[in-house]
Order: sequence, then structure tokens, then C-alpha cells
Amino acid sequence: MTLHSEIAAVTDRVIERSKARRRAYLALVDAERESGNDRPKLGCANLAHAYAGTDEQRDQLKAGHSMNIGIVTAYNDMLSAHAVYYRYPEQMKVWAHEAGATAQVAGGVPAMCDGVTQGYQGMELSLFSRDTIALSTAVALSHRTFEGAALLGICDKIVPGLVMGALRFGHLPMVLVPGGPMRSGLANKEKAKIRELYAEGKIGRDELLDAEIAAYHSKGTCTFYGTANSNQMMMEAMGLHMPGAAFANPGTKLRQELTRAAVHRLAEIGWNGDDYRPIGHVVDEKAIVNAAIVLLATGGSTNHLIHVPAFARAAGITIDWDDFDRLSRVVPLLARVYPNGSADVNGFEDAGGPSFVIRELLDAGLMHGDTLTVGKGGMADYGRKPEMAGDQLVWTEHGARSGDDTILRTADAPFSPEGGFRILKGNLGRACIKVSAVERERWTIEAPCRVFQDQAEVQAAFKAGELDRDVVVVVRFQGPKANGMPELHKLTPPLGVLQNRGFKVALVTDGRMSGASGKVPCAIHLSPEALGGGPIAKLRDGDVVRLCAETGELNALVDAAEWDARAHVPTPPPAIGTGRELFAMLRHHCDEAERGASAMLAEAGL
Repeated sequence: MTLHSEIAAVTDRVIERSKARRRAYLALVDAERESGNDRPKLGCANLAHAYAGTDEQRDQLKAGHSMNIGIVTAYNDMLSAHAVYYRYPEQMKVWAHEAGATAQVAGGVPAMCDGVTQGYQGMELSLFSRDTIALSTAVALSHRTFEGAALLGICDKIVPGLVMGALRFGHLPMVLVPGGPMRSGLANKEKAKIRELYAEGKIGRDELLDAEIAAYHSKGTCTFYGTANSNQMMMEAMGLHMPGAAFANPGTKLRQELTRAAVHRLAEIGWNGDDYRPIGHVVDEKAIVNAAIVLLATGGSTNHLIHVPAFARAAGITIDWDDFDRLSRVVPLLARVYPNGSADVNGFEDAGGPSFVIRELLDAGLMHGDTLTVGKGGMADYGRKPEMAGDQLVWTEHGARSGDDTILRTADAPFSPEGGFRILKGNLGRACIKVSAVERERWTIEAPCRVFQDQAEVQAAFKAGELDRDVVVVVRFQGPKANGMPELHKLTPPLGVLQNRGFKVALVTDGRMSGASGKVPCAIHLSPEALGGGPIAKLRDGDVVRLCAETGELNALVDAAEWDARAHVPTPPPAIGTGRELFAMLRHHCDEAERGASAMLAEAGL
């Protein structure tokens, strides 16, 4: 199938814009490749230190003839998604031995849970934990005693951070190894309903806690289609997983065999063989565009409007929100997964999952098929579903239709002819909005605004009944420079309640909204942010704000002369406590949301 002309045009735009930086990046990859097989060049004392922690692999490591795989792990047992990694390293060492290789844990990276920190001070560390993870990945791989790497991570900032760090070692072959979602518990819509009842004071804390525990009940990724599970969809589309690895449940034979296959595959794509596939070549401009396409086709997380530009930059590639907006006009919405539907990711996987989406997009000419992947073939391999045939891992073709067309549809009969994102522009700056879960009649909201400095103030005003009207809730000084750009997911229940009461409601913020954001229109990631003079700092209570996803408009309807003359409100002092002061340097040096909100990349000149 011929590639859609607009997708080709956007890809050409990305390639042209990235030309100089991508050329410099590939020169680095080549230079590192030339000097990168360092183990034979290291001193004997250096090697002895590297091998001292292992007994069973020491003789094979000493011989130096086989690949040594570095395992970079985000394991901890406070995150359900990452608790599954506890036994992975010892299993992977066995599977590496089967393939004639060795494996060592190169290092760990931090992995915090936004679900735990939502609405509290720790969330202000969340976005910059991604840069910390990238730096930790670089530390792990800096010993240069590895010829390939397995990256163990799943959730929100962990996968983007791992990819950002890994791409600076672009000469190494690498595979992302997911752990899979927990099995379905309390239905997500029922969970959301109970949260709204609690927000209205109709049920107590005990009932709410019981419901939350019923939803988040075991090891594995949370089952809604938020940032973590959007990560997995994108890694499939970029060819960084074993095909179909995203959503096999933990503790199953299929999950184990997919991980085993990943280790075996790493041993096959090293630089001493004839199928060398370094991550710096796998992640090219087409792979980045593919990531954006599947995000749009599945109604994925708004957080990736920050993460995709960030990890693209780590590979010398520039993609911006206009590219996403253009792609969204031609990429159909093929999936309805909560919060954009009633099904969770297990239902999505049962209906066909990521491989069905990729098959449909490829067949319709809506995705690049001629990309390098870590799989044995090309992107077409990612359009087949992994299954166990007895003890054998096999990949099978999908049928013509999905297993449930209320969850997953073909490209010729989508839920919507367009994807789920729009860009908003106006005298308030540039923002993005996820509309895949918003009813069309709510795409345009025009109402007086109420301005807040943090989400706790919003919740207090809601409880006091001060927001029972048509209102645009504005929450400012939530950008990356101000306080690390926390998610404002705690606002979802009260805003949803106001909308249910019949009011016209919207949110405008220079902060983030979770990948779980749903039915309320939210203009987020507003740039420039309030700190430093962004126009959102001019807004006053009562100003009428117009948000229109149809026309891409975000304006304060204030007389132009008055608007130009109006002063910005004072900047609040930086918060301290919960370690937030330690991240001041990252806040101070980071760039804007559209470029990825990264201090690390900005300071590196990437």
C-alpha cells in the first residue's frame, strides 16, 4: 500500500528539520562503534573489577569472545508494574547462556509512581525523574563492558528516560523488555464513578480505598490506557520490543517466552554478527513518526507530546506539536480503551491489541513499514500476534476483523476519521488538547475563568461550591521551570462532577494532565509558561476565555490594548521539601514543553 501523502509530507518535514543534528548523531554512533568494543582494550585491573561480582560467568567473560548484555533495570517492589522484574536478571542470565552470551545487571534506574504521588509534593519530582533515569542509564552503560543492553522498564517517565539515555549509546543493540499489565480488577468506569461520588462527599474514605485497591490489586501495569501503556504501544511501533510483547500478562508462559526471545535476539544482533541492529539506527525519523501515529490511532497519553520530542532529540531528530496536529487530521482512531472507552488494556489485547492496530495502519498506508526493528523482519512482524503453540512461541496472522469492534476497529471503519490530539494557539500561547474522549459538543468552551496557583486551591473552591457555574479553571505556575510540571490528575473528579451537573467546564494550565485524562476539555502544556512572563500570568478572575478544538483557538477575550498593557502577576516563591529543592537546577535549565521540557538535553545542546 502506498504511504499516505500527508504522512510522507510530515516525515519529510521531520527529516529536513533534523538533517544537521541527525547527521551529527549518526557520526557519533559510527565513532562509538569504531571504538566501542572496549572490553578487549580495557586494562586487566578494570576487567577484574567488572568480573568480580560474578562466579558462574567469569570464565566466559574472561575469554571475551561472546556478547555481554548489560541489564538496566527499573525494579522496585513499590511499583506494581516494576515489581515483576524481581527475578528477571537471574532468568535472563540463563537465557543469555543458552544463546552463547553473558548478562550482568549494569545498573538500576529510579522509578517513581505517579499514582502514588498524584496531588502531593512528590509529583513535582516526577517529570524530571525522566532526566534522572536517562542519566542513570548512561552511568550504567558507561563502564563499556557491554556489547548490547536489555532495558527493563514500563511506566510513565521510565521508558522515555531509558530510551533517552540508551540513544546516547546508539552503537549498541538494545531491546526494551516490558513486564505486562495486571489482570483486570474493578472496571475503570466504576472506579471513576466512585471517585466522583467521593469528590461530592456521597461516600467515605473507606469505600474509596476499597474501590482503589480492587482496581490496583496485583503485580503488573495499571490497566487503563494512560502513559505507561501508551509507552508500550509506541515501543511496538518503533520496533524496540519483541513483536507483540506489550500486553502479555505477568506470570504467564507467553510473557516468559517473549522475554527469553528478547535475550536470544539481542545475542543475534550484536556487532560481531551479520545482523547488526544498533538502537541509534532503529530509532530514526520514520520510527519517531510511527510512534506518533500509533499514539494518535489509539487515543494515547497527552504526556507523550512532551516525551516523544524529548527522546527524538536524543537521536538527533526534531518533531513538534504541529507535526502531531497534521498527523492527527489523517490518522483514524482505531481503539477505544479507557479513558476513551469502557475496556481496559486486557480487553484491548484480547480484541487484537497493538499488533492489530499496526497491521491495519500498515495495510492502509498510514504507517511506515520499511523501518529497521529489533525483530528478525521489518515492521510487518509487529502486525502479527504472539501465541504459545504448546511450548513453542509463534506469531500468527490476525483475522479480517478484531475480536470486539466496540474496542478495536479496522482502518476502513474507525471510531473517528481523525486521531485524538489537537493543537491550540492564541494570545494565551500554544497548548495541546486530547479530544478523543471529549464529546464533540464540548470541543468549544467559552466562559469566565477562575484563576488558581495550584490544584489544592481548585479542590477547596469546588468543595465550597464556588465553581458551580460555567467556568474555565486556570491553574498556572505549574510549568517545568516553575515546579517541575506536575500532573493535575486530582482535578479530574471535581471537573467531571461540574460537567455532569450541566455546566460548561474546561481546564487551562501550563502543567500536565495525566494520560488518564478523559471527558473534560483540557488545554495543557501551555507554553510559554507563567514563570518567565507567559501570557497565562496576565489572566484575572472573570476574564472570558475561549477554547475551541474545532478551530485550534485558545484566547483570552480581553481588549487587545488592555491585554498588552496588563502586568503579569508576581511569581510565587519556589517550594522546598520532599527533595524538591534538589531539582532546582533541572527546573532552572530546562526548555519548554514542546521541546521535551528537558534540562539534560538543553544543556547538552541537543
